[in-house]
Amino acid sequence: MEFEEGKKRFIESWGQMAGGWGISPAMAQVHALLMISPEPVCAEHIRQELDISVGNVSMNLRALMDWGLVFKDDRCGCRKDYYYAEKDIWTVFRQIILNRKKRELEPMIQLLDELVSVNESCPNSESFCQVVRDIRKLSHRANTALDLLAKSDSNPLLNAMFNLAR
Repeated sequence: MEFEEGKKRFIESWGQMAGGWGISPAMAQVHALLMISPEPVCAEHIRQELDISVGNVSMNLRALMDWGLVFKDDRCGCRKDYYYAEKDIWTVFRQIILNRKKRELEPMIQLLDELVSVNESCPNSESFCQVVRDIRKLSHRANTALDLLAKSDSNPLLNAMFNLAR
C-alpha cells in the first residue's frame, strides 16, 4: 500500500471512530491529519487535504484545542497560524477520557446526586429511587476509576490493558 492511500484510510477510519468519542467525523479527521503530519500545518493545508470548508476547519481546530489534543505553533514572523496534534497516544487517550467524563459522566452524576432526594412515597417512587441509587453508585465508581486512569503513567497501564485484550 502506498503512503497516500494509507494516510487516506487512516484519516477516514479515525473519522468513523468519532461517534464513539461524541465528536463529529470532520473533527476526528482534522485530528487524524494533524497526528500523522510530521510538521505543524496551516488551516489552508487542512482544508485542502480534507476538502472541507474554512469555517469547518476553524471550528474543529478550536474544539480540538479545547479538548487539549491540538496546539497552535507560534512561529515568529509568519502571518498564518500553524497547528500540531499531541502525538503521544496515551496523552490523547487520557484527554479523550477527561473530556468525555466532563461532558457526559459528571453532569449525570450531578443529576443523580439531586435525584436521591426524591421521596419514596409509593411503589413506583420506591422502584425509581432504587434504580437511581444503583446507577449513582456505579457512576461514582466509574468516575473514581476514570480519575485514577487519567492520573496514571502511560506505558505500564496501557501495556497491561493491551495484554488483557489479547
